[in-house]
Amino acid sequence: MNRKLLILLFFLVTFLMKAQNGVWTTNVTDAIALSNEQRKPLLILFTGTGASESIQREVFNTIEFQNWSRKKVILVKLDLSAETSSEIKEQSIKLKNAFNIIDLPEVCFAFANTRNGKTMFQALGKLSYKNEGARSWISESELILNPSE
Repeated sequence: MNRKLLILLFFLVTFLMKAQNGVWTTNVTDAIALSNEQRKPLLILFTGTGASESIQREVFNTIEFQNWSRKKVILVKLDLSAETSSEIKEQSIKLKNAFNIIDLPEVCFAFANTRNGKTMFQALGKLSYKNEGARSWISESELILNPSE
């Protein structure tokens, strides 16, 4: 009995650990629907070939970020590299230009609504990576998301 309980506990813990990882979507339409349903802003990561992976390692892969993002934002990752399909790349480039993204990687926070087949974005702010770790990045993000606090 104890052995079965331990095995069950092991699988439960493994499942919960995997569930804690932030889930990034690449489908903007699905992300907008989820954002509106959950009333959370989009965190759109613009990245591509040659973009620094430091932000992934030092911010996005940390427990602090994963806990924060699960409560605060809908994660969207738009890869502007040549490996993506032409339709997805074209959509990503249009968004990159609309948000005036210059350097990669860069994050834009926004809300969006789709009406009559047209998507309108309300940009909240942008944030680049500054080698200061997850806590600092989250603090700067909170200032964008909650400017009056």
